[in-house]
Amino acid sequence: MINSYRDRKGRPLVAVTGMGLVTSLGRGTSDNWTALTQGRSGIHPITRFPTEGLRTTIAGTVDFLDSRASSAPALSIAMALAAATEAVEQANIGSAGTFPGPLVLATPPAELEWAQRRALHDALTPCGSTGYKRLLAAARASDWHEMRSLFQFASVAEHVARQLGTQGLPISVSTACASGATAIQLGVETIRRGDTDAALCIGTDSSVQIEALIRFSLLSALSTRNDAPAEASRPFSKDRDGFVMAEGAGALVLESYEAARARGAKILGLVRGCGEKADDYHRTRSRPDGTAIIGAIRHALEDAGAEPDEIDYVNAHGTSTPENDKMEYLSLKAVLGDHLATVPISSNKSMIGHTLSAAGAIEAVFSFLSIESGLLPPTINYAVPDPEIPIDVVPNAARSTGVQTVLSNSFGFGGQNVSLVLGAP
Repeated sequence: MINSYRDRKGRPLVAVTGMGLVTSLGRGTSDNWTALTQGRSGIHPITRFPTEGLRTTIAGTVDFLDSRASSAPALSIAMALAAATEAVEQANIGSAGTFPGPLVLATPPAELEWAQRRALHDALTPCGSTGYKRLLAAARASDWHEMRSLFQFASVAEHVARQLGTQGLPISVSTACASGATAIQLGVETIRRGDTDAALCIGTDSSVQIEALIRFSLLSALSTRNDAPAEASRPFSKDRDGFVMAEGAGALVLESYEAARARGAKILGLVRGCGEKADDYHRTRSRPDGTAIIGAIRHALEDAGAEPDEIDYVNAHGTSTPENDKMEYLSLKAVLGDHLATVPISSNKSMIGHTLSAAGAIEAVFSFLSIESGLLPPTINYAVPDPEIPIDVVPNAARSTGVQTVLSNSFGFGGQNVSLVLGAP
C-alpha cells in the first residue's frame, strides 16, 4: 500500500494507468496475454516479400492491420496508434484527440524502401542528365511530400502525436533494441522533474523488411529453423541458434501517482526505477566482462531504492542468441548474487520474437500483466537447458505465483543497455 505520493528519494511516484499492445499474437492486451500465457507462438513464414534463397524465411510479422501492405513507417504508425488508443482508453484520460501530456516514442530510423527507390528511379529517367543535376531536376519536377512525410526519423512520432493530440513536440528516440525502455525512462524523468503530470510512452517497430532481414542474417544473428517457425526462438536453451525478427507496439500511459489518484484513475503499477549504461566495446557485441549490462541493472535498482533480494521475477531480454543469453545470465548473477537462484525468469521473445525498438515497451506491458494476474508467462522451446546458464527459467508452461517487483531488461546493438524496475501499485 502506498502511503506517500513520493518515493524514498523524495521524487514523485510514477504510476501506470493505461496499457496497449500489438504483436504477432494479436491486437490488444487481452488477446496477447491469453496467447502468451498459453504458450502460443506468433512466429510464422514471411509472406510480405519473396524469401527464396534467404537463410532465414520466418518472422513474427503483424499481418492483420490495414497497413500490412504499406511501407514500414506506415505500419509502425498503425501499430503505435492501435496500442496507444487502447492505453489511453484504459487510462480514461483527456478527451478524444487530446492527450494532456507529451509523447515519447521509440522507433527505428526510417529509410527508403525499394518501392520508393523505384519511384525515384522512374522519375529520374526522363530528365536526360546524370548524377546530382539529374536528381535535382527530378526533385523539382515531382511532388514528393508523401514520401518525405513518412521517410524521416521523426515522421512516425509526428503522425502519432497529430492524431492523438499530445502536448508539445513529440520526442523520437532510437537506442537500438533498448529504445522501448528508453522511451519509458524519458517519460518517467519528465514526470519526476514536474514538467508534466502525464506522458504517453510508445515503442513501435516494423523492421521486418527484406534489407533489414538480410543485414541481420549477414551478422549470423538470426535463427535458421525455417521448417519449424514456432520452435525457432529458444532463449537460454543450449541449442539456441539466433533470434527471430518480429514487430509490434507497446504503449503505456504514465502519470504522477498523486495526479492519477486525484482524478480517480485505477493504478496498474509503478515504474520504480530506470537504469542505463552505454558500452563502447563493439558495434554489436557487449563488453566481455559485462560491465555495461551490470551497470544498467545496478543503476535501475539504485534508482528504485530497491535491494537485489526485492526482485522476484525477471522479464529477460533473452534474445535466443548464444552470446546475449549467456551475458545476461552472468550480469544478473553479478548483481543478484545467490538470490538469482530463487528468481523465476521468462523471455517473451520465445513466442513473439524480438520486436527490436518496441521490445522494451511491449515487455514492460507484459511485466505489469504478470504483476496484475500473478501469472508468469513461459519460455517455450526450453527442452535442452544450457548448463552454463543455471537459472530458474519458467519452462514451456505458465507459472502461478505472486509478483510484486519485476526487473525488465533491454539490451541493444551499439552498447545500449536499459533496465527497468517495475512494481505493484
